[in-house]
Amino acid sequence: MLVFVALGAALNVVGNTAATAAGLPLFIDMIGTCLVALVLGPWWGALVAVVTSFALVPISGAGNIPFAIVGVGAALTWGYGVRQLGLGRTATRYFLLNLLVVVVVAVLATPIVLWLFGGATGHPSDVITAALASLGPVGAVLADNVLVNLVDKVLTGYIALAAARALPPHLIQGAVLPGGAGRGWVVVAATGIAGAVVVLVALRAVGV
Repeated sequence: MLVFVALGAALNVVGNTAATAAGLPLFIDMIGTCLVALVLGPWWGALVAVVTSFALVPISGAGNIPFAIVGVGAALTWGYGVRQLGLGRTATRYFLLNLLVVVVVAVLATPIVLWLFGGATGHPSDVITAALASLGPVGAVLADNVLVNLVDKVLTGYIALAAARALPPHLIQGAVLPGGAGRGWVVVAATGIAGAVVVLVALRAVGV
């Protein structure tokens, strides 16, 4: 399990580094968190989130550490969502689970961005906050987080789902995942990924 946690954190770091290098207004830093939360459970996913925040310090600075709480919130939502809440039983429920993660992440990240960073962290998504300045500091940062994570976390959730469904079933610790037997999970994952990519392309088209 600890090896799987380390691999999850490494996947997060690689995803975040790639997104930053490409200048995308996304984070792509929770694929490993989601995967481990789906496969092993919510608290293992939370551990991945914490390890990731510290692992990113040499790359992006200590400013990543406060956002560990955001990753923990997402991990607990994904992990408990596909277990106690039954939000992994159907494709529709899993989509709603990812939307719930978007809300949780936006609510947790907004005060951190406002109080610790003055409303801007230097991430490419700051341009969205600036464009929404008419909503006020809180409204602009919250709206930015919702819009960015609507793409980021849905994309993350379905990539992680595809990876989880590709693993041997006996490795899944108590979770019920959508997709059914055989290749059904491919359709579910591909649909979610395609939807997120469409939104990303639209954001890029309008200069975000």
